[in-house]
Amino acid sequence: MKQLIHALAVALLLFGLTGQAQETGGDAIAPADLAARLAAGDAPLVLDVRTENEFAAGHIPNAVNIPHLELQARIGELAGHENDTIVLHCRSGRRAIAAGEVLRRSGFTRVIELDGHMLGWEAGGHPVE
Repeated sequence: MKQLIHALAVALLLFGLTGQAQETGGDAIAPADLAARLAAGDAPLVLDVRTENEFAAGHIPNAVNIPHLELQARIGELAGHENDTIVLHCRSGRRAIAAGEVLRRSGFTRVIELDGHMLGWEAGGHPVE
Protein backbone atom coordinates (compact mmCIF):
# COMPACT_ATOMS: atom_id res chain seq x y z
CA MET A 1 0.00 0.00 0.00
CA LYS A 2 2.83 2.37 0.91
CA GLN A 3 4.43 1.76 -2.52
CA LEU A 4 1.14 2.47 -4.27
CA ILE A 5 0.75 5.77 -2.42
CA HIS A 6 4.33 6.72 -3.28
CA ALA A 7 3.77 5.83 -6.96
CA LEU A 8 0.59 7.91 -7.05
CA ALA A 9 2.37 10.87 -5.44
CA VAL A 10 5.17 10.68 -8.01
CA ALA A 11 2.63 10.41 -10.83
CA LEU A 12 0.76 13.48 -9.58
CA LEU A 13 4.02 15.38 -9.26
CA LEU A 14 5.05 14.44 -12.79
CA PHE A 15 1.61 15.27 -14.19
CA GLY A 16 1.63 18.64 -12.46
CA LEU A 17 5.12 19.51 -13.67
CA THR A 18 4.36 18.47 -17.24
CA GLY A 19 1.12 20.44 -17.27
CA GLN A 20 2.85 23.55 -15.93
CA ALA A 21 5.60 23.37 -18.53
CA GLN A 22 3.08 23.04 -21.36
CA GLU A 23 0.78 25.78 -20.13
CA THR A 24 3.25 28.42 -18.98
CA GLY A 25 6.48 27.48 -20.70
CA GLY A 26 7.71 26.45 -17.20
CA ASP A 27 10.96 28.23 -16.48
CA ALA A 28 12.24 26.29 -13.45
CA ILE A 29 12.11 22.96 -11.65
CA ALA A 30 12.85 22.52 -7.96
CA PRO A 31 15.78 20.26 -7.06
CA ALA A 32 13.48 17.93 -5.09
CA ASP A 33 11.17 17.58 -8.09
CA LEU A 34 14.08 16.76 -10.41
CA ALA A 35 15.45 14.27 -7.86
CA ALA A 36 12.04 12.56 -7.73
CA ARG A 37 11.94 12.31 -11.51
CA LEU A 38 15.47 10.88 -11.56
CA ALA A 39 14.49 8.30 -8.94
CA ALA A 40 11.37 7.40 -10.92
CA GLY A 41 13.36 6.94 -14.12
CA ASP A 42 11.44 9.73 -15.82
CA ALA A 43 13.99 12.54 -15.81
CA PRO A 44 14.26 15.06 -18.61
CA LEU A 45 17.61 15.76 -20.24
CA VAL A 46 19.78 17.54 -17.67
CA LEU A 47 22.29 19.84 -19.34
CA ASP A 48 25.18 20.99 -17.16
CA VAL A 49 26.89 24.00 -18.74
CA ARG A 50 29.71 24.29 -16.21
CA THR A 51 33.33 23.65 -17.20
CA GLU A 52 34.62 20.11 -17.68
CA ASN A 53 36.62 20.39 -14.44
CA GLU A 54 33.55 21.49 -12.47
CA PHE A 55 31.55 18.63 -13.97
CA ALA A 56 34.28 16.10 -13.15
CA ALA A 57 34.33 17.30 -9.54
CA GLY A 58 30.66 16.33 -9.12
CA HIS A 59 27.49 16.44 -11.19
CA ILE A 60 23.85 15.41 -11.22
CA PRO A 61 23.51 11.73 -12.20
CA ASN A 62 23.12 11.21 -15.96
CA ALA A 63 23.68 14.89 -16.74
CA VAL A 64 25.19 15.86 -20.08
CA ASN A 65 28.07 18.33 -19.93
CA ILE A 66 28.49 20.95 -22.63
CA PRO A 67 30.26 24.04 -21.24
CA HIS A 68 28.30 27.21 -22.01
CA LEU A 69 31.10 28.71 -24.12
CA GLU A 70 31.08 25.58 -26.34
CA LEU A 71 27.32 25.20 -26.62
CA GLN A 72 26.80 27.00 -29.93
CA ALA A 73 29.55 24.97 -31.61
CA ARG A 74 28.29 21.69 -30.11
CA ILE A 75 24.54 22.26 -30.51
CA GLY A 76 24.36 19.30 -32.90
CA GLU A 77 24.98 16.97 -29.96
CA LEU A 78 21.47 17.84 -28.78
CA ALA A 79 19.78 17.03 -32.10
CA GLY A 80 16.49 15.25 -31.55
CA HIS A 81 15.83 17.04 -28.25
CA GLU A 82 14.40 20.24 -29.73
CA ASN A 83 10.93 19.56 -28.32
CA ASP A 84 12.00 17.68 -25.18
CA THR A 85 12.23 19.29 -21.77
CA ILE A 86 15.83 20.26 -21.07
CA VAL A 87 16.78 21.17 -17.51
CA LEU A 88 19.64 23.59 -17.72
CA HIS A 89 21.99 24.43 -14.89
CA CYS A 90 25.39 25.78 -13.95
CA ARG A 91 26.81 26.63 -10.53
CA SER A 92 24.55 29.54 -9.66
CA GLY A 93 22.62 30.62 -12.77
CA ARG A 94 24.57 33.14 -14.80
CA ARG A 95 26.00 30.76 -17.41
CA ALA A 96 22.71 28.89 -17.68
CA ILE A 97 20.91 32.09 -18.67
CA ALA A 98 23.32 32.61 -21.57
CA ALA A 99 23.07 28.93 -22.55
CA GLY A 100 19.27 29.12 -22.48
CA GLU A 101 19.35 31.95 -24.99
CA VAL A 102 21.57 29.87 -27.29
CA LEU A 103 19.20 26.91 -27.04
CA ARG A 104 16.07 28.97 -27.67
CA ARG A 105 17.65 30.73 -30.67
CA SER A 106 18.53 27.26 -32.00
CA GLY A 107 14.91 26.10 -31.85
CA PHE A 108 14.72 24.32 -28.49
CA THR A 109 11.23 24.92 -27.16
CA ARG A 110 11.13 23.50 -23.62
CA VAL A 111 14.17 24.88 -21.82
CA ILE A 112 13.82 25.24 -18.05
CA GLU A 113 16.35 25.92 -15.33
CA LEU A 114 17.13 24.01 -12.18
CA ASP A 115 15.97 26.25 -9.35
CA GLY A 116 19.08 27.17 -7.34
CA HIS A 117 21.30 25.44 -9.91
CA MET A 118 24.11 23.20 -8.62
CA LEU A 119 24.34 25.11 -5.35
CA GLY A 120 20.66 24.42 -4.71
CA TRP A 121 21.01 20.78 -5.72
CA GLU A 122 23.88 20.23 -3.30
CA ALA A 123 22.20 22.21 -0.52
CA GLY A 124 19.22 19.87 -0.80
CA GLY A 125 21.49 16.87 -0.25
CA HIS A 126 20.65 15.33 -3.63
CA PRO A 127 22.94 12.72 -5.22
CA VAL A 128 26.10 13.75 -7.03
CA GLU A 129 28.27 11.53 -9.21
